[in-house]
Amino acid sequence: MYSTPSPYRIITVCTGNICRSPMAALMLSEAFDAEGLSELVLVDSAGTTGYEVGHPIDPRAARVLTAHNIPSENHTARKWRQEWFTERDLILALDVDHFGWLQQGAPGPESLNKVRMLRSFDPAMAGRSSLDLGIEDPWYGGHTDFDTTWKLIHAAVPGIVEHVKAALGLSAAQETARRGGEPQQVTSMS
Repeated sequence: MYSTPSPYRIITVCTGNICRSPMAALMLSEAFDAEGLSELVLVDSAGTTGYEVGHPIDPRAARVLTAHNIPSENHTARKWRQEWFTERDLILALDVDHFGWLQQGAPGPESLNKVRMLRSFDPAMAGRSSLDLGIEDPWYGGHTDFDTTWKLIHAAVPGIVEHVKAALGLSAAQETARRGGEPQQVTSMS
């Protein structure tokens, strides 16, 4: 169980930090806000490369997020920093190359254990190899590719929320008490 008083920190990682990882970070932030956990969980994103540092989110990614009422205009791409291996509690790779890159760069077993494929939290993908869990870069495609990226990320969001609740030690009784008496379910962003 997570035992530090600071917020639980999640980072999503893709190549340039203008498509997949900011979409995932913003979608997760929205989900944690909907669960009333925004004070307890912080989500950010980064890229494995510096190709897009300083650039805004891809307009096609922004279009998909806007269609689901998630603002993205404040996103600025940035490159992964080594200290985030220790400063983050969960490191979510969006594709297999990011997963391998993060595993290879992890400074030790504790950091390595934080690295997961984002789609490993999708119940439909349970038991699948990490090689089957990647989300292809939509940057090379069109609007449909970004819609597909949304759907693949969206399917994993509830599992990530539940994983973090468990890490925070939020039992069903604590959740009910925290919310003021009425149990609620993870809300859908669709």
